[in-house]
Amino acid sequence: MSRNILVTGCNGQLGRAIQKEYANDDAKLILTDVVSGEGYISLDITNLEEVEAVVDKYDIDVIINCAAHTNVNACESQLELAYKINAIGPRNLCIAAKKRNAKVVQVSTDYVFSGDEGTTPLTEFDPVGPQSAYGRTKLAGEEFVKAFSDKYFILRTAWLFGDGNNFVKTMIKLGEERDEVGVVADQFGTPTSASELARMIHYLEPTDNYGVFHATCEGACNWADFAEEIFKQKGMNVKVKRLSTDEYPTPAKRPAYSVLDKCMLRLTTDFKMKEWKDALTEYMETL
Repeated sequence: MSRNILVTGCNGQLGRAIQKEYANDDAKLILTDVVSGEGYISLDITNLEEVEAVVDKYDIDVIINCAAHTNVNACESQLELAYKINAIGPRNLCIAAKKRNAKVVQVSTDYVFSGDEGTTPLTEFDPVGPQSAYGRTKLAGEEFVKAFSDKYFILRTAWLFGDGNNFVKTMIKLGEERDEVGVVADQFGTPTSASELARMIHYLEPTDNYGVFHATCEGACNWADFAEEIFKQKGMNVKVKRLSTDEYPTPAKRPAYSVLDKCMLRLTTDFKMKEWKDALTEYMETL
């Protein structure tokens, strides 16, 4: 099905995964990032006029928004910038999309939840309550998408790893430098590969199955478990020292438990995400 797809943040982990995922699709990808480069154009999603001009010029049918201010700690001190990118950006994309009757794929996060509710995976129907600036700005982005778009997919993901800086690469680098690495063991979620998230986007995007979806790999663990699995799969003899959140303070408060239940996927599709360990194995082969 031929269509023109605008991809924002094309050089991020998800943006790169989208390009690989759509390589054999007859859709035309219009790739954009904050500054232009070879094969992609510059687009400032926080500038409505610029967004509207690009969406009109390239006759856009679908927008996949991979652009975000994802530095969770920096968002605490850069609140206005975070709102500008994570909330106003999606708003602008949706205003432009609606004029053309185009679809919008907005990527959101498990951080829209407080993560204090215990040990039951969170569905798309559970109440939100972000505790960090990052979570609040991404939730504001979700609200704008719902307000300004009739054709949207909001995909909440978590603990993403792909082609770019991520936890997996950080652990491997630390493991090469030392015998023991301290990692938080009381925050639970689901590691998710960018390629799996891109696969889910590619599955939903051509459909009219709109709404909010949880988009993480299967299974759950804490960060220390994740680190141990990385070292195990990499064949590295590194000890993981299990830390509490209190022992590893950060400017932003993280959810203690933000495992996402993919209820909407189960109710409306037969699509399945890979187990996180299997997705990690697949990713390791690309390193």
